[in-house]
Amino acid sequence: MCGIFCALSLASAHFQRNQTVYEHLKKRGPDSSRELAVTGSDLSYRCLFSAHVLHMRGLLTAQPLQDDAGNILLWNGEIFGGLPVTPEENDTAVVAQRLSSCNSLSEVLSVLSAIRGPWGFVYYQKAGDYLWFGRDFFGRRSLLWKFDIEAGELTLTSVAAHVSGPAQCVWQEVPAAGVYRVDLKTAAEAGSVAFEVYPWAPAGSDGTLSHVLESVPRGCSAAMNQSGLKLASPVSPLNVSLPNSLNKTEIRWNSHLSVEDLQELLASEEKTDEVKHLIDVLSEAVRRRVQSLPFRAQNCLPPATDCASVAILFSGGIDSMILAALADRHIPAHEPIDLLNVAFKLQEPRKQNESSKKPKKSKNKLTDSKTDRGNSQVFVPFDVPDRITGRAGLKELQDLNPERKWNFVEINVTQEELQEKRLERVCHLVHPLDTVLDDSIGCAVWFAARGVGFITEGDRQRAFTSSAKVILTGIGADEQLAGYSRHRVRFKTSGHEGLIQELAMELGRISSRNLGRDDRVIGDHGKEARFPYLDEDVVSYLNSLPVWRKADLSLPRGVGEKLLLRLTAKRLGLGQSAVLPKRAMQFGSRIAKMEDSREKASDKCTRLHIV
Repeated sequence: MCGIFCALSLASAHFQRNQTVYEHLKKRGPDSSRELAVTGSDLSYRCLFSAHVLHMRGLLTAQPLQDDAGNILLWNGEIFGGLPVTPEENDTAVVAQRLSSCNSLSEVLSVLSAIRGPWGFVYYQKAGDYLWFGRDFFGRRSLLWKFDIEAGELTLTSVAAHVSGPAQCVWQEVPAAGVYRVDLKTAAEAGSVAFEVYPWAPAGSDGTLSHVLESVPRGCSAAMNQSGLKLASPVSPLNVSLPNSLNKTEIRWNSHLSVEDLQELLASEEKTDEVKHLIDVLSEAVRRRVQSLPFRAQNCLPPATDCASVAILFSGGIDSMILAALADRHIPAHEPIDLLNVAFKLQEPRKQNESSKKPKKSKNKLTDSKTDRGNSQVFVPFDVPDRITGRAGLKELQDLNPERKWNFVEINVTQEELQEKRLERVCHLVHPLDTVLDDSIGCAVWFAARGVGFITEGDRQRAFTSSAKVILTGIGADEQLAGYSRHRVRFKTSGHEGLIQELAMELGRISSRNLGRDDRVIGDHGKEARFPYLDEDVVSYLNSLPVWRKADLSLPRGVGEKLLLRLTAKRLGLGQSAVLPKRAMQFGSRIAKMEDSREKASDKCTRLHIV
């Protein structure tokens, strides 16, 4: 993974680099930093390329990478399939070699279409004076753009900087709608930048272009390429078939069924083939992501046995539990796995007089922040719901493989530290997104990915910092398997047809709502986010299934949503975690409790603004 940066200047003046952006990029790539500038043969344009490399694959390869023909590649990606990459090879070098051998537009698109895995890139094609850039089909890597009209400068970067005042930079995310090409000589003559769009098939050109135009920087223009060329979609189209019977939108079961009843219901479901196939493709997706690590020569010393190479954003919920169980299959038995569990400090409830206390209904033990000690209850400020389910999940994993060292990292965050790091780091990383939801998730993921906390050994705790550079995250499961409450609402009002439309929209907007932000936030620690549920083979398989084979929202919460995944968890030997209802990270970690409870997730977040 890398922090990549490109500045195209259409004027002769020297480009003034933003030092804050430069520092943010360096944090993404601590292993190598380099800059390279090129000027058009007629001095009509100037490009500055800067890259900061996090060494993740094969041999360390510095960027920008320039070939003998003068082509320059900035690559922030991983090849998990589609193009052959040997263990000692670096995928940046592989992509550069493939692109340099292209002699036509269609060949460039063919190379990019073949790659399976996340990527964001900038490519200077010297022959013809072209600048290519874009993001993968899902937008799993961040890429931002802005255009300074007065200076005549286009800037592309993995991460930007949020500044206050009326003259703040107007950064936007590059839409993950395809790849873009700029004719540099034409741009220099016109004094403005026009983007040729090469969209992903089979998306309609009209819809793709309108989506791109919403984000095109002011002073620039975009048009569909005149050749009508497209990138081949890396995933199968969504199955939109409807069941023969009428939609059953009513809840079929009492929502207060016991865990045992729900487990019996799961065990009775006959989806054996689908479960087996999902385990196969998801296990392979996890294998690719936990075994694609920096190459070690035979004469190099092995890594310390107490240092993990892989960590998981871990709540103890079904998504992260399945990732942990599958990672256990593919990581050497002597290596630990770090389970990163974040909690935001709860405020101690006010004490009431004994006479005024009212009897309360018993709570689910997995969500109660009070610990029984003798006959009294002791308030534990970091026992948020995700901490409690996380501990329960740890016990399940230890039962599955007691020989594995599972580092359950308790990451505790106070309000003071939250406020400090939000202004110091997170507001820049979340930018240009700015809602209450972006603030909550961005902060929670930033602290979790940092991995600074405590682990428990016997009856004592000790300070611990995760060494893992690879972080697996469960994003993509809810979007494909109807895990959100809004899916239930849509199913209740519009049946299976409405649910299918909602799921199609979810996957279509995941790049702009989640993935760019999460990549910027996790990458700030010199670590790389990897998304097994968004592996192209996993998405293709889930897309091939009719919606009612993936979820049954006529069943209660904790069973009906992500039903196929719950059956998968049961097949893998998981227990309680297979029937936990969905709980959003901002609520499970209790970061939402620290702020104004009257806020809506879609509101603009004033806390992200620098005064």
